[in-house]
Amino acid sequence: MVTISGYSIRQNVDGKSFCTLTLLGGIELVESTIIGQFYATARKASITSTFPKEVYTALMGTTLPGIIEKVESEPYEYTIKETNETIMLSHKFIFNPTPNEVTMGEAVFGPELAMVQG
Repeated sequence: MVTISGYSIRQNVDGKSFCTLTLLGGIELVESTIIGQFYATARKASITSTFPKEVYTALMGTTLPGIIEKVESEPYEYTIKETNETIMLSHKFIFNPTPNEVTMGEAVFGPELAMVQG
C-alpha cells in the first residue's frame, strides 16, 4: 500500500500546468554506509492526475494498492536540497499498482525450485 502524501503543480514543456500526486511507500530501515547505524525512510514517487486543484487536499492520507519500486535509469545529476551537493544517480522510483505476487513456494525456495515443487 502507498499513501497520498501531497501534490505538486508542474508545467510541461509547452508551459501548460498539470498536477501530480506524491505517493509515499511504507517505512523501511536502511543501514548508513557511513556510520553503520540504521535510519527510517520511505520511498517516494509521483504520478500525474486529472483532478481539479480543489480535490488534492481531500485526497491527502488516502491509501492505494501497490508499491513504489526502485528501477534502473539513465544516469542523471541530482542536487540534495539540504546540502546543495550534486550527485549522480542511475535509478528512479516508480509507482506500480499491480506488483507481481510472490507465492509461498517462491518466497521459500526461489522461483526456479517453486516450479518444481508445485
